[in-house]
Amino acid sequence: MELKAAENEKNKLKLEVIGDTHTVCNLLRHELNENKSVEIAGYHLEHPMVSNPVLFVDTEREDPKKALSGACSSVKKKTAELRKELNKLK
Repeated sequence: MELKAAENEKNKLKLEVIGDTHTVCNLLRHELNENKSVEIAGYHLEHPMVSNPVLFVDTEREDPKKALSGACSSVKKKTAELRKELNKLK
């Protein structure tokens, strides 16, 4: 996966996510919208066969890159918890 900045301002970030489709973008969108500093987060995908999704984050106070990093950390923590619970099922 590769990220290409389409817009990188104080409170706005748009990233083209090269090498993925809905999976990661939808997960990050959900986590970002849990952050009270995020005004809006989402993504747009013209067509999964011919384009890359564009993830966007608009914030009030927080640096959008920091908000995105926090969302990544949250996802990592939740998946670790899920893995732990799955291992208990043996």
